[in-house]
Amino acid sequence: GEEYEVVVKFQPGGEDDFALEPKLHEYVADRIDIPVPRILVFKDDPDMDVAPYFVTERVEGDNLAESLAQLDDDLRGRVIEQAGAILGKMHAEIGFEGFGTLGLDDDRLVVEDFSWDWQQFFGDMVEEYIDRLATTPFADLQETARECIGRSVGVIESDGVPRLVHDDFRPANMLFDPSSDEPITSVLDWQFALAADPEYHIARTDFLFIDPAFEDADTRARLRDRLYTGYREFRDFEPDEGYERRRAVYHFATLLWRMGGFEAAFADFSELAKARAEARFRQQFDQLANALPEA
Repeated sequence: GEEYEVVVKFQPGGEDDFALEPKLHEYVADRIDIPVPRILVFKDDPDMDVAPYFVTERVEGDNLAESLAQLDDDLRGRVIEQAGAILGKMHAEIGFEGFGTLGLDDDRLVVEDFSWDWQQFFGDMVEEYIDRLATTPFADLQETARECIGRSVGVIESDGVPRLVHDDFRPANMLFDPSSDEPITSVLDWQFALAADPEYHIARTDFLFIDPAFEDADTRARLRDRLYTGYREFRDFEPDEGYERRRAVYHFATLLWRMGGFEAAFADFSELAKARAEARFRQQFDQLANALPEA
């Protein structure tokens, strides 16, 4: 018979909503044309003595996080523009009645922690990010972070159009092929998904793909334009002064999210590397906190 490679993912310990990820893979792949690996098998209760698992097709490509900063200008721009197009497709085609996290109810995709108020839901989400700092080297920044968010969260609007948000949409969860016209070949790790405001997703992607990866302001501006250009292929978006104020808040929140995952992200690094990373995060914290608008 024909031979082909697959990827098997087993349920991690302590993850109760494991079935959500394969469900989202199929839900998204059935509705929009973005690079999502197809689910071949899902076993929630395997016959063998193993954890629940699912099997996907194996997609060719290298991890984008390992290469993004070293790509030439043309390829980097195409990657960022495609990332914007993927967001545009998601936001144009998949919406929800309210804001919240996504979960399953009798194998049906539902919005949990449901809220009509985006500002309230976002504020609660950021408070969870700040709580997670307690077990990181940044515990001393918790109160400062709360004060900063408390002063600025009012610029986030309460209303909006809830859309599908891949809340872990970052280079580490992308595969890419530099020889392809559309270099991003796969978007992975869909278990962290929200019904959220599209502006939040755009600004979060801006931070995780562009800021602060590139120190040159002109480079950041050019790449941000490419992100918006890709997005506008599928959905209108005109960033105004109000968006720029909200973007600053979303960037600060995204940094807090990254800081909360510091121990896991740097578990295998040397103490020197950890110390340098901690210093960079603290510098970014100060910069972004100082850039926050007053509500």
